[in-house]
Amino acid sequence: MEPLGVLGLPPTATPQEIAAAYRRLAKEWHPDRGGGAEAERRMAEINAAYDVLRAADWTAERREAPPPSPRAGPRGAWLPPAIRTALGHELLGVLEPNEDVWLVTPTTTWASPQALLAASDERLIWLLDDAVTGRVQTLRFAAIEAAEHVLRRPRRRVATLRVRALNGRRFAFGELNPATAALLSRRIARSAPPG
Repeated sequence: MEPLGVLGLPPTATPQEIAAAYRRLAKEWHPDRGGGAEAERRMAEINAAYDVLRAADWTAERREAPPPSPRAGPRGAWLPPAIRTALGHELLGVLEPNEDVWLVTPTTTWASPQALLAASDERLIWLLDDAVTGRVQTLRFAAIEAAEHVLRRPRRRVATLRVRALNGRRFAFGELNPATAALLSRRIARSAPPG
């Protein structure tokens, strides 16, 4: 997926142009306006593209010089360039070989008001922006007992993903797009062991 292409934008698009294109396409393709399965598929694609672009912008604002690349090639070489850029060097550094990351989005947690959340087919990975140590955290789907998303009032335009691990630990990822939070909770539910 090339996120700028999904939103119909050139490579030189500004953050304001990206937000405007997202709003325009969301109005056109939102499933509540009809369109059935095709509208749902298209809206999911639009949301994912916008999340990746927001995450890339988030990463660029905090970019430090990455450590030298290993001789085997650039980290995450199997991932699309937009996902690699959005992940940044710290999250790329914890990926397992050929781990397929399908989502990267800014979020908040109780431990950090600015964080970056990534999801692969096996686990959640997040970066706590203001932490000194333990900046990167992971949680395998197999270690999750339950996941749910809740919409925040009053306008219900922002969601929180709440996750309970098998060991009793609880995690909350806030300030998510409601469609992103719903997709994450469904994917986790499909991957988690039966309870």
